[in-house]
Amino acid sequence: MATQKPCVFIHTNHKQWLGALVSKYSFERNSQHAAEFDVRFIHTKDYPFMHRREGELYLRDGDKRRWLNDDLQSFTPLRFMPPELMGYQGRAVVVDPDVFAVGDVWELLNRDMQGAAVMCRPKSGSKGKRGCLATSVMLLDCARLRHWQVEKQFSEMFEFTRDYMDWVCLKLEERDTIGLFETRWNDFDHLDKDTRLLHNTTSKTHPCKTCWRVDYRPADTFQLFPPKHWFRRARRAMFGDYGFTGRYKAHPDPRQEQFFFGLVRECLEKGVVTEDMLREEMKNNHLRHDALELVRRVPPSMAAEYLTA
Repeated sequence: MATQKPCVFIHTNHKQWLGALVSKYSFERNSQHAAEFDVRFIHTKDYPFMHRREGELYLRDGDKRRWLNDDLQSFTPLRFMPPELMGYQGRAVVVDPDVFAVGDVWELLNRDMQGAAVMCRPKSGSKGKRGCLATSVMLLDCARLRHWQVEKQFSEMFEFTRDYMDWVCLKLEERDTIGLFETRWNDFDHLDKDTRLLHNTTSKTHPCKTCWRVDYRPADTFQLFPPKHWFRRARRAMFGDYGFTGRYKAHPDPRQEQFFFGLVRECLEKGVVTEDMLREEMKNNHLRHDALELVRRVPPSMAAEYLTA
């Protein structure tokens, strides 16, 4: 089998398609080696096995929840697809659709993995303290991940033999096959001169969505404290998955909002996206309704300001 180019995979769904397009543009724009790697999408629409499970119960953090393909984050099981798509050979990076390149991903694709099959960073907050790793950005040695068989493993969640949270936190992997990279390669809502990949990971302050009703399901776990977990379970039981979850808020760092819309402006100027596409995204409430105004207002150089040498 011929050797493939290294590849950056962006996994997404219909609700985050615009973000995925902007993400792809950022990876190609900000690399001096863009011709030496591919950037490909992994879209939920192309995987019928996910749609066949609509409304069925699956296991998540010890609880049983309904699978909804319309959820903002329904694409997350597909982050384990790259080894299959690469024919279990070569290097791949997989990212969420709200991860944007500030630096050159070629550096990550070519780094010494020191024997690891997967490299990522720890989660922050309470999940990180419980050993959860952030799989929203992963560097993969695909030849060593032949046991990643997504359709089969996705089905196991509905058989209640595989817990979603254990899966996405890499708790089912041998720990000595996992290496850690620096936080700058998955910088959670933090942008400075050291940031390589910016991840707008706090869903409620995503730059795309300010003021619109929340359309993702907050995680909850069976914990005595904090009491917010009791409230989330009770709210979901009484009002459904999205009842009383509130609205998206403005990002606390205006520079990150400007960075995102600076990239969108460049995408418009280069024909990567069109005004009609943005208007359709606004109509479907996948994009805030003042997006075009923000695009016109953001300085043309904003997306380049943090580009690392």
